[in-house]
Amino acid sequence: MTEWLRIVERVEALEDLDLDPDLVERMQRRYGALSGERVGTINFYTPTFKAFSTSEIAGCGKNAWPAVSITGGECKLACDHCKAKILEPMIPARTPEALWRVVNEAIAAGARGMLLTGGSNHRNEVEYGPFYPVIRRIKDTFPGFKIAMHTALVDRDIARRMEDSGIDAAMMDVIGAQDTIRQVYHLRRGVEDFEASLACLTETSLKVVPHIVIGLHYGRLLGEWNALEMLKRHTPDAVVLVVVMPFYAPAHRPFATPDPREVGAFFMDAREALPDTPLLLGCARPAGRLKAEIDTYAVLAGLNGIAHPSDGMVELAVRLGRGVRVTPTCCSIAVGDEVLALEEETVGLQVDVERIIEHERRRRERAPTGRGLAGIKVVATAAAVEKRA
Repeated sequence: MTEWLRIVERVEALEDLDLDPDLVERMQRRYGALSGERVGTINFYTPTFKAFSTSEIAGCGKNAWPAVSITGGECKLACDHCKAKILEPMIPARTPEALWRVVNEAIAAGARGMLLTGGSNHRNEVEYGPFYPVIRRIKDTFPGFKIAMHTALVDRDIARRMEDSGIDAAMMDVIGAQDTIRQVYHLRRGVEDFEASLACLTETSLKVVPHIVIGLHYGRLLGEWNALEMLKRHTPDAVVLVVVMPFYAPAHRPFATPDPREVGAFFMDAREALPDTPLLLGCARPAGRLKAEIDTYAVLAGLNGIAHPSDGMVELAVRLGRGVRVTPTCCSIAVGDEVLALEEETVGLQVDVERIIEHERRRRERAPTGRGLAGIKVVATAAAVEKRA
């Protein structure tokens, strides 16, 4: 049994996971050969550690990062994994005037920023044209209000207009398989169009945070590694990895559940390919045991952030000697921090990791197994160091 597998099995919450020993061994070997600015640190976004916060948790609610759609629930593509249903719960703002009103109401309710998106036309373009002046007005009036925009496909002129409007982050899904573009997205565009869009965005001053949806081809991994090659050629500010959750897939084209082992192998490949780029595991991934396995592989691979981690992930990261930060937060702030690419070391809300470990130690000491956490290396947050000083 490898050292890492023994470490995983010492974490009570992970005792019954069905991890691949060979994959864990490969991950340990490959991780040991890594070097890079982002290797070795991880931030967990979770609402479960609020009791250990070293500061007041303010503005953490469903309104912190609202999602706004300029097309309401309408989308021309109706991709097989989504069927436009993801847009339905978003706040509609179909006109520039409506967007101005929505933003003012959101800020009055405590919003820190918003996700701005909309349904695509038949060319996978979101028609933001009439909205750029009001976006500029929003940024000029409320400079601290962050706007993360789902760009879809763009050309150089559109990318420049987005930059001029003042948005803070540009997001797009990067797809590396032509069959996925045609069959899942029902789109007559090429893989080269996705790379060209990525190139146009990274040529601007915008913070560019592309997403790779793992298992997008009906649950199979098909174009993910090609997408990763694109990211290597046009290095973004951060990358968000999510695992497909096709709640709305049509019955005649069902999605399989991606194999956690394949997902874990891709995590490691992504870490090796982009050692100086923040890699984050977003909220979207299967639930239950599969989520715990995926999250474990994400920690082992050295991802830099995990939104809403499974039980045991903080302890696992600490046992592995990683630099750990925990942000007690609701989902909307986690999403906001993801798309803004951990732009500051103090991003989000901080907790004292040592207090968490002490809590876990006491709980273990009361347990029949008696396995404590004594001797685990802890990287305390700045707030904890300041408190002790």
